[in-house]
Amino acid sequence: MTKRSDTLPSTPTVQVIERMFHLLEVLASREEPVSLKEISEKTGLHPSTAHRILNDLTIGRFVDRPEAGSYRLGMRLLELGNLVKARLNVRDAALLPMRELHRQIQQPVNLSVRQGDEIVYVERAYSERSGMQVVRAIGGRAPLHLTSTGKLFLAAEESTRVRAYATRTGLAGNTRNSITQLPLLERELQQCRQAGLARDNEELELGVRCMAAGIYDDQNKLVAGLSISAPADRIDEGWVPKLRATAHEISAALGCPVDLPQHSLR
Repeated sequence: MTKRSDTLPSTPTVQVIERMFHLLEVLASREEPVSLKEISEKTGLHPSTAHRILNDLTIGRFVDRPEAGSYRLGMRLLELGNLVKARLNVRDAALLPMRELHRQIQQPVNLSVRQGDEIVYVERAYSERSGMQVVRAIGGRAPLHLTSTGKLFLAAEESTRVRAYATRTGLAGNTRNSITQLPLLERELQQCRQAGLARDNEELELGVRCMAAGIYDDQNKLVAGLSISAPADRIDEGWVPKLRATAHEISAALGCPVDLPQHSLR
């Protein structure tokens, strides 16, 4: 039987992640920098092991080293925390207006944010009476170009970034209605900008159509999309003013100037 070594493996493991969590918890318990000796004592890690993990965390800016042999939490954690806070604020601001919109139209209402080349569903309001066979689960993801909210984010980008997105993703399709060619996508995004509204015409899922309006923060930046999903034969253009008004209400709650006219994508 080989003796267990205290050296870290060359690839990340669950044990490494657990040790990292312990290190961060020790640093979080103190306002001032903590010495390597104290960190080692509190975590039970060999000083050389703690030192290697802390060095890696320092490279990622999750930990700062103000002077040799001492460590504190880094600014990257603050940056990530602010991102999480912003998304939670959007969800908190959106929840009641979403429920009211659902009450009015009796169809699923979704709140989504962008992460990389996808949108992520962070909240929903729906009921079994909507007649929808599939409701996107919270935490579910979908490509930007196949969804109404995703198109809002693409429409807000410069043309060079849209082309870069098309190159990265290949504009893969899900259904026969999916937009898989860049010129068609660019035309669709121009329509989104002009209307201030985006649509999914059975592009992600056959039998389901969606419409989405943007949610903006206090800097007038697009931070989320509010969408209505419905069976393709049940989509109602009468929902558009309600959707716009609800998105505007949520934007106002986030500090977006309420005296501005209804947003259009530029």
